[in-house]
Amino acid sequence: MNQDNLQNMREDYASAELSENSVKADPIKQFGIWFDEAQEVNVPEKNSMTLSTATHDGRPSARVVLLKGYHEGGFVFYTNYLSRKGKEINKNPLGALTFFWPSLERQIRIEGILEKVSKEESEKYFHSRPRESQLGALASPQSQEIPNRESIEKKWNELTAEYEGKDVPKPSFWGGYILKPRLIEFWQGRPSRLHDRIVYKKIDNKNWKKVRLAP
Repeated sequence: MNQDNLQNMREDYASAELSENSVKADPIKQFGIWFDEAQEVNVPEKNSMTLSTATHDGRPSARVVLLKGYHEGGFVFYTNYLSRKGKEINKNPLGALTFFWPSLERQIRIEGILEKVSKEESEKYFHSRPRESQLGALASPQSQEIPNRESIEKKWNELTAEYEGKDVPKPSFWGGYILKPRLIEFWQGRPSRLHDRIVYKKIDNKNWKKVRLAP
């Protein structure tokens, strides 16, 4: 691609606005409103979010995961505890989530502390997944080097045969995390790059402070 073309790529946002008076006092309720609106207009992969973690000495990494639940306590996703993200969370539980819905010209950033959900909650979700996904979680040593694709397909086939007619057990290395938010920012694209940014900062166990940031 011509670098001049890349530099000139831009969109002007003008579909909506965001004000301090139009948003809820509770950011989780505001998230629910925006998420429902994303569902109403069929935003593709609306529950996909970028999860950012870092090593104990601050080296960051990011990847896209799927939101599988949210409530006033936080935002839940599932993964392999022995994956890169799992190892980083174990050493440094600070993390961030980012949602971006281009068709709505909206972004949500969430910062907080990551904790494992209960074993019971992980078990319940694991057994609600398609059987093929359960076997995939059991077969995959996520983030570890493997010799080729055939090796993991062979493992999946072996497990498929082993558990034919049986329940697939949730592996001990697989389960959920909840990000307990301390900061949530709602970003609405606006013309001339004068975007609306409303940020909620948690000031105690129940209350949030709401402020506007410059774009």
